[in-house]
Amino acid sequence: MPVRHVLLDADGVLQRSAPDPIGLLVEWAGDRAEELGRALWTAERGPLRGEGDFLHVVEAVVPSYAEVDPLEVYRRLWHDITPSPESLALVRRLRAAGLGVHLGTNQHRQRGEHMATVLGYDALFDVSCYSWEMGTKKPEPAYFEIAVERIGAPAAEVLFVDDMETNVEAARAVGLRAEHWHLDLGHDVLERLLAAHGVQPAA
Repeated sequence: MPVRHVLLDADGVLQRSAPDPIGLLVEWAGDRAEELGRALWTAERGPLRGEGDFLHVVEAVVPSYAEVDPLEVYRRLWHDITPSPESLALVRRLRAAGLGVHLGTNQHRQRGEHMATVLGYDALFDVSCYSWEMGTKKPEPAYFEIAVERIGAPAAEVLFVDDMETNVEAARAVGLRAEHWHLDLGHDVLERLLAAHGVQPAA
């Protein structure tokens, strides 16, 4: 089957997150920075599946470790997003070539909504698969099964690109074609990976 759809991860593929999260945690919490980071990222696991409100968790957790406004912590760690102009241009070129182009990303509700509206991803992609809406997250097989159902195509017609090998392997196990790539590798490498699957973006 030819590839008719491309499913792209967000962080590491379309965009970069806060450039120095560890430095920020140290600035806020000093020698408890590692504890704070671990508490926050552990607490995010449920909200990534749509279980609970992550912002409320941040507001509850941060005061135990640092004297800083929890909303500042949230904004600087989760809303400091820099989209890659080259990746966004590639999305448009793929759509111009007649392919369906979709977003496949693990996000809690507030960050996902920020990406969809403020960053304009709702208008950029044909289908968006945010984990918080789906009740499952990568690399769980159910995530990819629901994603291809939303896209409305056989798994073999969907090429998935992600910056984490575990997610790539999980997608392949469900029947998608999949490639490992991240922004640091350069878009010339990504275009070669796409070409290997017969995918040619418009000029």
